[in-house]
Amino acid sequence: MRTITLGKTGITTPQNAFGALPVQRADRQTAVKLLRKAYNGGMTFFDTARAYTDSEEKLGEAFEGMREKIYIASTTMAKTPEKFWDDLETTLKNLRTDYLDIYQLHCVPQCYAPGDGTGLYEAMLEAKKQGKIRHIGITAHKIGIAEDIVKSGLYETLQFPFSYLATDRDIALVRACEAVGMGFIAMKGLSGGLLTNSAACMAFMSQYNVLPIWGVQRESELDEWLLFFDKEPVMTDELQAIIDKDRAELLGDFCRGCGYCSPCTVGIIINQCARMSQMIRRSPSKAWLSELWQKEMNKIESCINCGACLKRCPYELNIPELLKKNLEDYRQIISGRISV
Repeated sequence: MRTITLGKTGITTPQNAFGALPVQRADRQTAVKLLRKAYNGGMTFFDTARAYTDSEEKLGEAFEGMREKIYIASTTMAKTPEKFWDDLETTLKNLRTDYLDIYQLHCVPQCYAPGDGTGLYEAMLEAKKQGKIRHIGITAHKIGIAEDIVKSGLYETLQFPFSYLATDRDIALVRACEAVGMGFIAMKGLSGGLLTNSAACMAFMSQYNVLPIWGVQRESELDEWLLFFDKEPVMTDELQAIIDKDRAELLGDFCRGCGYCSPCTVGIIINQCARMSQMIRRSPSKAWLSELWQKEMNKIESCINCGACLKRCPYELNIPELLKKNLEDYRQIISGRISV
């Protein structure tokens, strides 16, 4: 397995890391088992967030007493220094540690900088001075903000969505990070679950100086990634054909299922309903056609175009339009006029 050094941080780890968002959906015993198996299988980098409910606590239990053997990154969505410090202290307590390898400002609306009036970057510097964090990182979903971050030279790592659905502009962002010595942490490597061939995903990542953090919830999922420590995928004509097919089907506006658009004013489960067409075709399951999901999809008719989801979507998608298209397609499938 190839190793990656995250820019000037000096953090060197296998190019196969653990994204801990999904473990918040597993019970504690299962989550701890997964995390320990990931480490024993070769993973040394674990990414979590204060926003991921009890994810930090599960990491804390899994890795207590072995802190120097792993790297831990976490994030804060704080908008004030007071909230920053509160989040940091809570995170350290949850993780049962006195420092973080990387602390990241989470899903930022701007490139926070010294003197911008928020005090957030100054808080990062102070936390680093105190030894509570070793490296200053940031996460973004919008490409323009990410480009501003790289140009600023203020951050040691950038976390940004990156998969084989990447645009030329996304790839240029990766290259720009490498050029200035900024570590690139690749989130959404499976595009919210729409990409299902792990070998194709891994082979793509291996072509770039990025660290993918794979979201893992089940042991069967983890086993797929751990297999690559013994036999790392390389790009083949077969894998490239899979990538080309997925790019033809998915490039453009599609929902990654992140959920930042929620809650919906009228109760629509946006992060599933807005990508129902893809989920039915790419993750076939009779459950998607159940009475429960028919009821949830029909809620789309209740959309009042309030615009709340539009303001929250980090990808700037036209969510009401996506919902309508998915509902129309869904009804065609339910009626039997379209087969999947």
